[in-house]
Amino acid sequence: MKINRTGSAVWSGGLKDGRGALSTQSGALKDYPYGFSSRFEGVAGSNPEELIGAAHAGCFTMALSLILGEAGLTAERMETTAKVTLEQADGGFSIPAVHLTLRARIPGADDAKFQELAAKAKANCPVSKLLKAEITLDATLEG
Repeated sequence: MKINRTGSAVWSGGLKDGRGALSTQSGALKDYPYGFSSRFEGVAGSNPEELIGAAHAGCFTMALSLILGEAGLTAERMETTAKVTLEQADGGFSIPAVHLTLRARIPGADDAKFQELAAKAKANCPVSKLLKAEITLDATLEG
């Protein structure tokens, strides 16, 4: 099975004075604003890092739900936060780390089993794998 989903960005202008808009195929985001100030200065709007964080948190939590079910467990509640670190170093900006924080209520689970299953979900959720994946590019210059 192969499923394709899309997200898109539109940008006009320079880095600091430009403006962009993010959209998703589902419509969860539709021309949602982002720019230099929302990414680096805390101004309202979105940024790529928080979207990666939301995607990673959602994917990991869903993967853990599957793994729990395979172990005969069902979560009453799981809440995951993904802290994505954007860092400026010698060669420019990079994202060197994502830290997942999970708070969960899982009846019948002991801590050792919970830690084992959570580690398995972290290693095997598709977004965790993506962050280690080959990235390809198809670029077309128009005009």
